[in-house]
Amino acid sequence: MKKSLLVFAIAMIAGMGQLWAQDSKRIGGQLIYGTNINTLGIGAIAEFPIAEKLVISPSFSFYFPKDETVVKTSAFEINGNLNYILLEENSIQLYGLGGLNFTQMKVKTDLSIIGGTTDFSVSQGRIGLNLGAGANFDLGKNFLPFAEVKYIISDFDRLVLAAGLKFNF
Repeated sequence: MKKSLLVFAIAMIAGMGQLWAQDSKRIGGQLIYGTNINTLGIGAIAEFPIAEKLVISPSFSFYFPKDETVVKTSAFEINGNLNYILLEENSIQLYGLGGLNFTQMKVKTDLSIIGGTTDFSVSQGRIGLNLGAGANFDLGKNFLPFAEVKYIISDFDRLVLAAGLKFNF
């Protein structure tokens, strides 16, 4: 599992040299909500055009820990998406997205609250596929509001809603 993630990260970094030659690179922040985790999170997202209608969009998101009496759940995800621009009209750009996802979830118990003495922690990572759509809203500024909806197909299936701002650099 760790070897697969390492190979994925190296491939993404190796392809960055080609991307720096393109225009309209963006980086930004996002607020997310995941359905099977049922909590909000924050993240970073970037866009690197590679062709006229194709954009590589890596992102990292951290879900706020969810504390349910004796059980605390936390998660993060790393995504590598390819966005295909479907429509550009006026100030709206609609795109479909597909890509790879890696999600790491951790469940920790604190049994001292109920008089227990043995605490435990379990952490698992899974690779999945992203399928979804998004929209960029061009306001003619140096920043770009956006919204995305995607479904992650993996052992940790979930619908993820995201919204945020991307800044040109």
